[in-house]
Amino acid sequence: MAADPQLPFRLAAPEGGHVDLLIIAGEHSGDEHAARAVRDMRARNPGVSICALGGPKMAAAGAQLLHDMTASSVVGFVEVLKNYSFFKALFEETLRWVAEYKPAAICFVDYPGLNLRLAAALRERGLSVKGGGSIKLLYYISPQIWAWKAKRRFTMARDLDALAVIFPFEVDCYQDTDLPVEFVGHPFVAPDYESPVAHDPAGPVLLLPGSRKQAVARIFPVLLAGLKAYDSNAPAVVLYPSAAIHELLRDANPPANVTLVSTGEVIKARTVLTSSGTMSLHCALAGVPGAIAYRTNPITYLLARWWVKLDYIGIANLLLKQPMYPEYIQGAATPAALARELQEGSEATRLETTRIQQAELVRLLNQPSRGSIAVWLAEHLA
Repeated sequence: MAADPQLPFRLAAPEGGHVDLLIIAGEHSGDEHAARAVRDMRARNPGVSICALGGPKMAAAGAQLLHDMTASSVVGFVEVLKNYSFFKALFEETLRWVAEYKPAAICFVDYPGLNLRLAAALRERGLSVKGGGSIKLLYYISPQIWAWKAKRRFTMARDLDALAVIFPFEVDCYQDTDLPVEFVGHPFVAPDYESPVAHDPAGPVLLLPGSRKQAVARIFPVLLAGLKAYDSNAPAVVLYPSAAIHELLRDANPPANVTLVSTGEVIKARTVLTSSGTMSLHCALAGVPGAIAYRTNPITYLLARWWVKLDYIGIANLLLKQPMYPEYIQGAATPAALARELQEGSEATRLETTRIQQAELVRLLNQPSRGSIAVWLAEHLA
């Protein structure tokens, strides 16, 4: 579903008129990570009041959902411009709501394009601690300043009270600021983590085009073409995170051997073709061999090539400093190249390499931390 064009709109008042924590997560992955924290916090303190600009998983975990951000998330310069009026209205309404109900703290989850602007505005309006007010501004899941916009760390230190990161190397990225930064562990290696995927040499091919409408519309046809070039009759499963994405996938008229499955059940797959998002890390940690395919708006791609200085776009590849998932971006994502990756994913040499890389990845993300994100949030609410 597209961003809601109806304006203006008002966010609901917090139930009971009081709110301890407002969580703002603009995407499906952020909603999922924040939901784990909400469940843990409410288990420790059932009386804690949590509101959210997020998605259905936070709502199911016990937060009062003020607006479903996951239904209107977009990515890329061009896509944001197309939805500018909606995001401007949401921005102003969020500031109004915060000024009226004054939560003890706000936790921004990823989504820096919106969240860092909100943090700056809250300081400028005197609502946050850094602006002379009472509201603590916390941030969970650092923007990828190690990839681009590194100077963001200084405005983050100016506006935020604390930052929790999910990759150990990110702590060092802020050493030249006075922002308190703590590694709280990666959610995918937490004790209660349940992977949505597993490796099974006899399973279907897994296709993961992403969770944002614009990206899925560009990537899904590429994945279908790669599957067809590999084996037009090979059984395949496509995971979708929302009704909006399901509708988009269905409208693409996938062949009969491709099944659309809602996230929520474990898919056992032999190989995977995936976008570069969160699901690619799920697959890497599950030891499913495969490749990354990515296409975006040509203008967005050109801007990214100018700004982003990285060897890889897949997080597993970045952590390992080698291509666990070979990356095929824009024109390189051809049917022949993707078909070749699916074929090699079933071979013994590739499977052994994937197992070795999987174990190393788990080791990297399992580095010790003092506590979970829920503990970190609770300490800042105390």
